[in-house]
Amino acid sequence: MLKTHFKKLVCLTLALLILSGCAPKAQSRGGSAAISPDTDISGYGVSAVKMTGEFFENAVEKEIDYLLSLDPERLLVNFRRNRGIKTELEPYGGWENTLIGGHTMGHYLTALSQAYVNAAVSSADKKKLYDRITTIIDGLAECQRDNGFLWGSSLLGINVEIQFDNVEKGKSDIFNDAWVPWYTMHKILEGLISVYTETGYQPALDIAVRLGDWVCDRAGRWDENTRRTVLGIEYGGMNDAMYDLYAVTGEKKFADAAHIFDEDTLFERIRSGQKNVLNGLHANTTIPKVIGAMKRWLVLGDKAGDEYLETAEIFWQTVVDHHTYSTGGNSEWEHFGEDDVLNLERTNCNCETCNVYNMLKLTKYLFEATGDKKYADYYENAFINHIMASQNPETGMTTYFQAMATGYFRTFSTPTDSFWCCTGSGMENMTKLGDGIYFKRGGDIFVNMYFDSELSDPELGLKITQKTDIPESDTASFKLGLKESREFALRFRIPDWAAGDISLTVNGEPTEFEEDSGYAAVARNWESGDSVELKIPVWLTALNLQDGINTVCFKYGPMLLAAKLSDENMTTTYTGMSVIIPENTVVPDDTLTLDAGILPKDVRTNPSDYFVKGDGLSFKFAAISEPMEFVPYYSLYNTRYGIYWKLKEAE
Repeated sequence: MLKTHFKKLVCLTLALLILSGCAPKAQSRGGSAAISPDTDISGYGVSAVKMTGEFFENAVEKEIDYLLSLDPERLLVNFRRNRGIKTELEPYGGWENTLIGGHTMGHYLTALSQAYVNAAVSSADKKKLYDRITTIIDGLAECQRDNGFLWGSSLLGINVEIQFDNVEKGKSDIFNDAWVPWYTMHKILEGLISVYTETGYQPALDIAVRLGDWVCDRAGRWDENTRRTVLGIEYGGMNDAMYDLYAVTGEKKFADAAHIFDEDTLFERIRSGQKNVLNGLHANTTIPKVIGAMKRWLVLGDKAGDEYLETAEIFWQTVVDHHTYSTGGNSEWEHFGEDDVLNLERTNCNCETCNVYNMLKLTKYLFEATGDKKYADYYENAFINHIMASQNPETGMTTYFQAMATGYFRTFSTPTDSFWCCTGSGMENMTKLGDGIYFKRGGDIFVNMYFDSELSDPELGLKITQKTDIPESDTASFKLGLKESREFALRFRIPDWAAGDISLTVNGEPTEFEEDSGYAAVARNWESGDSVELKIPVWLTALNLQDGINTVCFKYGPMLLAAKLSDENMTTTYTGMSVIIPENTVVPDDTLTLDAGILPKDVRTNPSDYFVKGDGLSFKFAAISEPMEFVPYYSLYNTRYGIYWKLKEAE
């Protein structure tokens, strides 16, 4: 059983390998039967989707500027030192000059590769990005040791593999023993694989294969006790990375090594469905493990066993139903709590950005595997209300946490002295903004999100241009360009926030559509120049937290709203390993006492009765003595905000 997403990856890889004269001996998938393209969904990547509109154009521009501002030689410093190559330079500060150094290199390579193929990036910048990629890959090739080992953290001594030795002994002091070396190895491997699959630069795969051989050799020596010890310390998505390496090489040993990192005892607990199964688990340790389980099912098909897909489905549902805030984010100080305990865990350290980055990866895989609209609904919500909020549009820097407690503000990384995990995933987020909008099944096209964008599919001879200002209006329009007329279905997602029945016109004429699994499907023989106009009613809704029936937030269509508070005294402090967080709140009590005669349930049920709409997406909450302005949460990057408020009846 083959999945189209990986079939495309494998076909690209085989073509590149054949051209280079080193095609693999075995097929890269072990499935016994291919799924028909007529029943399989695959996403269009950033090379096919150009995001347009001021917000996204700025986001990409700021990210490209940042990527190109970094000195590749400084990112290579510790890789060179670990190979015994002298350098007069010093590594960057922050996390890069610690025992987790090198993790940024993996994210950076992936971001460079995504930016290089991104349809929104200029040809001049693409050339700069490609030159940067090849410079780094060539540098890493020089740094790779004879046994395939490649490493970029600061040293503990002359033994360059000592962090891995210490982890096998259960020693994990992040200053003196090891700081999650397998997590860092996952990032490095994925960066190398991304370079190869996106650019075709063969040396990247050569390095990845030799590094994969080292992983196979090391992990293959573990007895069960050692394996349990290693898997007890954060290892990122090593199973995910090694399944990817198997997918592009066809070498079975890489799939076997990936399976060593499959934490089946955890997967069994997740499948049990027991209450509080995630309580106390480090969220960004756990999500990549489940992505690895999903990847096993995608890559190996029926040889993997459907329990791996089931693990991913149950885990996703558990996180979304019992641990997720209205932004799509989860966790408090990086950890899952008890099921449905969210109001009590609202602090200045909620919703780590890496968690959302990984949840969106898992969500996209699950949508491609199942076609279930609920995954598209979640993806849109988290994309708009966390990912779009995670970048400072003036500086291009990105968030670590996003506070769910009222009265705080968002804090962002620094250009050269942070390099947090979320700095790296932030680089990737902003170079793949169009990743979850369009999908296809055979010749049919799915439209999952409504943003100004252009989709190009040369294979189908198709171009779709989308123009929309949802939710400022209720309308999204689509213009089709075709090399020749074709019969297929356009499938428009009917979002969970739709406030009524949607309507469609084709070339200005009202058109009937088939509602199928949450999509409005229009099948016809399309001509170049055809246009579609989609209307989705937009309205205000109120959502309460599971452990706070009167603790509510407000959304307008897909857009989470937040009260715009003051920008005074926005002082910061640090938590954990030099993570910048807001120091204090200006709202010690986030209770709103409603005007006499208004009950909390009235506001929860009919919030639009208590808001006055202003210009654009500005709303005044008028059910209190001093009306309060609410605007889209993502726009409040330079001021304090309040997402959740406790509604109280007047005494």
